[in-house]
Amino acid sequence: MSAEELRLELDELRQLEGLAKRPRIQSLLANEIRNVEAKLAKATAPAPEPQAAASAPARPVLNYVTLGSFSWDQDNEKIRIYVFLEGVEQEKVETSFKPMSVDIKFHDVKGKNYRCAIPKLNKEIVPEKCKVVVKPTKVVVTLWKASKGNWLDLCFKEDKFKPSMDKEKDPMSGIMDLMKNMYEEGDEDMKRTIAKAWSDSRSGKTTDSLSGLR
Repeated sequence: MSAEELRLELDELRQLEGLAKRPRIQSLLANEIRNVEAKLAKATAPAPEPQAAASAPARPVLNYVTLGSFSWDQDNEKIRIYVFLEGVEQEKVETSFKPMSVDIKFHDVKGKNYRCAIPKLNKEIVPEKCKVVVKPTKVVVTLWKASKGNWLDLCFKEDKFKPSMDKEKDPMSGIMDLMKNMYEEGDEDMKRTIAKAWSDSRSGKTTDSLSGLR
């Protein structure tokens, strides 16, 4: 499994952890999160370099809080994403715009680091024209469309319930198993939450559904 797939799986597990109420479900999710974090650390570990005379000091590992909830609108030429986060400083914003992805990091915001990432956009953008503007109560991200027109959604959607044709295990199967356990052992509120997530995922609204339930 690639590092990007592991990151996506980790983000979704953390969203589910925030919804879980029963101790056993919370424990299952916590164990799975630790497993995925270990795999991600291994997948992103740099290759060992030849030993030098003097080793450089280790660079501290930064932890980020994932920002999964934001709003957006569009016109014929561009997309605007609104991230409601106070205390952001323009010079402490790190951006990575690519034709089909966006990754924005907000460093040292009231002692925490935040990250807003869209691994796969619905359509292509023009990276060199994109920008981030920090305002007192929010951050506005402007994405310029490579082709003019209307986007039906911000993120690329695919049917996660479609059976995998690969020989390897579907990376989403572990999360689906956990969701099934949460449904079987959860209270009525949890069952309604999981049922709605399943229903929305079939219509391409998974992200909005989970964000709205937090």
